[in-house]
Amino acid sequence: MEKLRLVFMGTPDFAVGVLDTILQHQYNVVGVITAPDKQAGRGQRMNTSAVKEYALEKGLTILQPTNLKDEQFIASLKSLNANCQVVVAFRMLPEVVWKMPKFGTFNLHASLLPNYRGAAPIHWAIINGETKTGVTTFFIDDKIDTGAIIFSEETPIEPTENVGQLHDRLMKIGSQTVIKTLQAIENGTIQTTLQTDSPDIKTAYKLNKENCKIDWNKSGEEIYNLIRGLNPFPVAWCQIVDDNNEWNVKIYEVSFEKENHSLLTSTIQCSKKEMKIAVSNGFIYIQSIQFPGKKKMNVQELLNGMKFSALAKAL
Repeated sequence: MEKLRLVFMGTPDFAVGVLDTILQHQYNVVGVITAPDKQAGRGQRMNTSAVKEYALEKGLTILQPTNLKDEQFIASLKSLNANCQVVVAFRMLPEVVWKMPKFGTFNLHASLLPNYRGAAPIHWAIINGETKTGVTTFFIDDKIDTGAIIFSEETPIEPTENVGQLHDRLMKIGSQTVIKTLQAIENGTIQTTLQTDSPDIKTAYKLNKENCKIDWNKSGEEIYNLIRGLNPFPVAWCQIVDDNNEWNVKIYEVSFEKENHSLLTSTIQCSKKEMKIAVSNGFIYIQSIQFPGKKKMNVQELLNGMKFSALAKAL
């Protein structure tokens, strides 16, 4: 049985949890590939990826290519002499990279493929009201998230679970699925299943300002799922208009109650302790919210310092 020499590729926190589990299982990680440092924020400070920070802490060899086809990077990658590559939340790889190791390059994706291929699978599973999701390991090919499936692990999505909570659970499930995949590669027991495409496959589109905006004309259930599917990151938002004031606000936590009413959709009603927004089939109750230039606060804190008129609306 040939010992594995692994190169790990990833960038965000989700990937750190997996890399940590690989090291805890005593696998030999000969190199880590992650995103280049970049300037961010008002002070334009250099930000390093979560994976780089962890790899530095563990004394691992780090490569940060801007171009994955760069000859110098390819030469450096070859010199690591890895026989397997593990990819978690990274970029699309060129063929010269994913075909390099003897035992192939596999990816961990946070959905039950072929559904939710793409950039934000955990978010979209909740936004679309799914009751189950999972993780999949698959061998990388020349398209995004289309390769032959190695293992899938399913888990229910709780009705009140937000994307942060599901992210953390899937990171743990995914970490164990990666170990299971590495063991199968080591033991020579790998079996794969080809993905089959169909017209009803759902996509995990990249999140942007537009698709994170709340549409108050949708049903209460859809709005509730959007908000929890974006909490705590990148957070659903809308405009609140009252008299001559207009604010872009982030809405973190809400509850939804079905109720017949005669109010216009998006009307805001407030009492001393409660803020609710009328939707077609009930009310969205705001629990935590953030106004521009303010910290995130619960609704009681907000209403202690802010008053809204009967004309207040959410847009």
